[in-house]
Amino acid sequence: MTGQDSQDRTRSIRSYVLRAGRITEAQQRALATLWPQFGVEFNLGEIDFAQLFGRDAPRTLEIGFGNGEHLLERALAQPERDFLGVEVHRPGVGHLLLAAGKAELTNLRVIVHDVVEVLQHQIPPGSLDEVQLLFPDPWPKARHHKRRLVQPEFAALVASRLRAGGRLHMATDWEPYAEVMLEVLRGCSALRNCAPDGGYIERFMHRATTRFERRGQRLGHRVRELLFER
Repeated sequence: MTGQDSQDRTRSIRSYVLRAGRITEAQQRALATLWPQFGVEFNLGEIDFAQLFGRDAPRTLEIGFGNGEHLLERALAQPERDFLGVEVHRPGVGHLLLAAGKAELTNLRVIVHDVVEVLQHQIPPGSLDEVQLLFPDPWPKARHHKRRLVQPEFAALVASRLRAGGRLHMATDWEPYAEVMLEVLRGCSALRNCAPDGGYIERFMHRATTRFERRGQRLGHRVRELLFER
């Protein structure tokens, strides 16, 4: 399989379903008025991060940020770091833009598009210090496993966008998916497991609890976290 074939295969299977979630008037207004400040349009050209943020700083990409609670908290707590969030669901994006506008953040930008295509076309190789994927859809039914985002092609793509020493941090509360994630990342020769025993890590940073994590906690699910380094 050629590199282009691999990219085409990765792009052809969507890991999400666009839900017609209700968007509030405030969220819609935020999308209209705050997008010029925080939004980055998807296109086929690579992002110049120094130009986008007006500086050269450590960079974090969060994939599928939901309502943005975790991304907002980190951007507020770490003004010395720049954050880029990618999400496809507009109500969540509007929710984050409202909060980011009130906080007058300057270190946060957002893209509304499929993250695989964003990584393929807009993120330059070796340009990220950190990638976070927290509680992605586990697609628990066997017939839907092909929709899971964490596949070998995806791991290799993310690794190529990390700088040397950059880290990929993932978390899930779905044990079978955690096992698949671990197997996939172990199979990526460009990444090294940071866990001393070669398995999962303990929670290593303070972070806001996402609504998907809270749901898992209510159901009694155990959270598994993985940390791999380029």
